[in-house]
Amino acid sequence: MTRGTPVPEEPAVPVAAALPAAAFPDRLSPATLTGQSLVPRDRGAARWEPLGMSATPVLDLRGINKSFGPVKVLHDVSFTARPGEVTALVGDNGAGKSTLVKCIGGIHPIDSGRYLWDGRPVRVDSPRAASALGIEVVHQDLSLCENLDIVQNMFLGRERRRGIVLDEPAMEELAISTLSSLSVRTVGSVRRPVATLSGGQRQTVAIARAVLWDSRLVILDEPAAALGVAQTQQVLELVRRLADRGLAVVLISHNMNDVFAVSDRIAALYLGRMVAQVPATDVTHAQVVELITSGRSGDLGLPRDADTPPAPARPRTSHSAWGAPGQAAGPPS
Repeated sequence: MTRGTPVPEEPAVPVAAALPAAAFPDRLSPATLTGQSLVPRDRGAARWEPLGMSATPVLDLRGINKSFGPVKVLHDVSFTARPGEVTALVGDNGAGKSTLVKCIGGIHPIDSGRYLWDGRPVRVDSPRAASALGIEVVHQDLSLCENLDIVQNMFLGRERRRGIVLDEPAMEELAISTLSSLSVRTVGSVRRPVATLSGGQRQTVAIARAVLWDSRLVILDEPAAALGVAQTQQVLELVRRLADRGLAVVLISHNMNDVFAVSDRIAALYLGRMVAQVPATDVTHAQVVELITSGRSGDLGLPRDADTPPAPARPRTSHSAWGAPGQAAGPPS
């Protein structure tokens, strides 16, 4: 779909027309977050799966292409995200992960392809349009203001008012209930300045802000980067809780241990091409690393032909470059 041109089969519609007005309440209520029945997964008691979730992807990208001048960054990329699941988006530096996320979030318009939301084609040409659908992106830099407290950061740009003044009690109550619904108990007072929070606590605030606004898809860009072991575990547990409560979650990570700990599906990008999107239980660490570094692993990935781009050379090190079990976590992002 060229920007500004309707899809031949079914015309794209503006975001506001794609969803009814009732689809835009002020926030996602704690009752919505906690109303799911859960059953254990196969890989351990710590993994859960919501019952009765729709198999229809909330986000369905088909044949997405994106170029910057003569440089083609995304080549016919297809990608889906389903409610109640964590989809890990993996790939080497320069594979196109950030560009794909920015296309999903409305920062970059797509050149061609189909963008479907709940099975209906929409045109998302701005971050505001993406937010109206329920898409929230937690970037690696978190975009938090250190001089403001937790409540002020969670409502920044979306402040509630009572007449001409800010409704501080209502915002504080909503911030507390949202953090409580996510079982976040490490931040203490919601009036603490962000400057006093640890890295893991800041990540928690950024994620809570993302689910405050009736989010249906949350994209997390390297949420555990630069965190210690304990803080990383807290963040991963929070990521899993988001999916367990019915949200679609996209996790970008270079750390294969983190990916396999929380993900239901793994999508691998290689030089701007989506080479595989498979259930996490169907692949191993080694296969995912092969998909990331060479674009194929056995029957998965790109076909073996003359058009397949060669894998970039990689220096050998004493540790795994992609965090195999018991080894180092991988290259810097």
